[in-house]
Formats: sequence, structure tokens, C-alpha cells
Amino acid sequence: MDHIDLRLLDLLQKDGRLTYGELGSEVGLSISAINERLRKLNARGAIRATVAVVEPSAVGLTLTAFIQVLLERPEHDAPFIEGIRGIAEVQECHHVAGDYSYLLKVRSRDTAHLEALISHGIKRLPGVVRTQTTIVLSTPKETTALRISIEGT
Repeated sequence: MDHIDLRLLDLLQKDGRLTYGELGSEVGLSISAINERLRKLNARGAIRATVAVVEPSAVGLTLTAFIQVLLERPEHDAPFIEGIRGIAEVQECHHVAGDYSYLLKVRSRDTAHLEALISHGIKRLPGVVRTQTTIVLSTPKETTALRISIEGT
């Protein structure tokens, strides 16, 4: 990946709606050259998806929580992960070091919805021994953007 690819990724993280013409103007390439570079970046997996980032409260998901999950044994990992993938409220699932096995980021409508999600969804997955939930009071910073080092910047 060269500095132009990195610059394109940086620009697209800031505004995924930029046209190929606008991207080309920023990096000094033609529309067809931009098209080819983006096709290659997608094919290599450097761009996972192009999506709209929706404001959770605009769709009624006003509560964010982090749930730590302890699994009984490592052989429960695969069925647990398969189950988690089927729970729409789980935005992120991280296998972590420490006292717990996984850390989940979830969005729900309210505490009743969160309680049902934990009791009837997460705790019923294979191997779940214990959960610990932290409810988010506010979010001063949240981003999907990665810091991309581009030579000269």
C-alpha cells in the first residue's frame, strides 16, 4: 500500500460519500485510476465495508452497555461466537485477556430491553458462567476512524 492508498483510506473514513472525482482531485489521479485503486483496496480487504453510521438514538437505541462474559471452558468459544453473531443488539464482541472471556458492546432501547437481552439471550448461550454489565452514562468520544500514518503528515 502506497501513500496514495493510505490517503484515499483516510479521506474515505472522514467522508465515505466523496465522489471518485473529488477523491481524484485530492490525490492527483483520474477517476479511472481512483476506481482501480478502490477496487484493489476492496479486493485486498483493506476496506471492509462502505456504510452509513446511524445515530443510535435516532432509531430508539438509547442505552449502551458493555457486558463482560465468562465462559466455562474454551470448547464453548465457537458455539458462543455463533450465538453472539445472531444477536442484533451486540455491536462488538472481543475475545479478551483477564478475568472474563469476552467483552461485548451492546445497544438497547432501555434497561428492560437490556435485562431481557442478557437473561434470555446472552446467558442462555453455551458455556456462559457469569456476566458483568456496565451501563454507559455518556459517550464523550466514539469513532470508527483509524489513525492512518501518511508520510509527510
